[in-house]
Amino acid sequence: MELSILVNKFNIKGRLVSLQPFGNGNINDTFLAIYRNTFSETQVILQRVNRNVFPQPEVIMENMHEVTKHCHEKLESDAEKGLDDRVWQMPRIIKAKDSRDYVIDDKGEVWRVITRIMSAHAFDVAQGPEHAMECGAALGHFHYLISDMDPSIIKDPLPGFHITSGYLAKYDETLKTKSAKDLLFASMEAKRLAKFIEERRDLALCLEKAEGAGELKKRMFHGDPKVNNIMIDDVTGKGTAMIDLDTVSPGLIHLDFGDALRSICNPAGEEVSNLSKVVFDEDLCTAFCKGYMREAGAFLTDADRAYLYDSIRLLPFELGLRFFQDYLAGNVYFKTTQPEQNLNRARVQFRLCESVEARERSIRALLKSL
Repeated sequence: MELSILVNKFNIKGRLVSLQPFGNGNINDTFLAIYRNTFSETQVILQRVNRNVFPQPEVIMENMHEVTKHCHEKLESDAEKGLDDRVWQMPRIIKAKDSRDYVIDDKGEVWRVITRIMSAHAFDVAQGPEHAMECGAALGHFHYLISDMDPSIIKDPLPGFHITSGYLAKYDETLKTKSAKDLLFASMEAKRLAKFIEERRDLALCLEKAEGAGELKKRMFHGDPKVNNIMIDDVTGKGTAMIDLDTVSPGLIHLDFGDALRSICNPAGEEVSNLSKVVFDEDLCTAFCKGYMREAGAFLTDADRAYLYDSIRLLPFELGLRFFQDYLAGNVYFKTTQPEQNLNRARVQFRLCESVEARERSIRALLKSL
């Protein structure tokens, strides 16, 4: 089915004047559609939900319906009360002409149309403390919006995602294979990383144990709070929206908090080869945490706050574990361009984890002061 025919199956006013590939996401096929009439222009995003990543796209759309409905109602109520210092936004699902939230094409693929966040854009890396603060504010506000949702109405889009004990079990299984043993035997660096994991096995379970003991409450989390999913207003420079809602899941908000800081506070990036450049940036961390707490502080419990440092330490460890397991398994999950790439990615994340550990006292003091 031609894309122009497909997009016109949705309720969009005006005439289609442009339909072009959009963005640099690597999961869903994404296009920008522009409609015009005599008086106005409408820009919307057309996407195919990738079945290779999300085997049940209909479930993704059911989740998105519930999340956006809840958040839009809360945003409208807060706007009427004049509670915010900005206009917060969230994409809205455009209904198909048959009143469903999506269209299924001739091949059985699920397509959706959502509104575009206008006059705003995202960055691929943190631009400095002010930008980091706005990223924290945007994530904190998103957590506030979904903090009172009932997690039971959302179906887990990626079972096992961010369950560190599961990744550790998979790693242990991989270690039993001959190919993994050969890679460990042949590389001093691989042996060092394996020792790093063994020394931190308890770390891998810290959040799961706290949830199991009832200290932490399962709410909802975004699942992919990287910098380029945080929209910044072009005019005011303030955070205005979180996008890419496919991975919103029941779970601990600590997973988002730690993962956002993992990506924002390592300016060197995930692919750097010189480990001396991998340093956890405390200035960016301080700015992010101030922005986050301004928006999320009201609903966080004392126990929530007590485990925030642990999440900052855990998330680079978890990603490093996943990279290292994939290296030992033969690079079957993460895309690579050379055989040692996942080994180096693991080195970077473990060095970032060490950098966080070296700053534990000051990070805990910062979190306690907010």
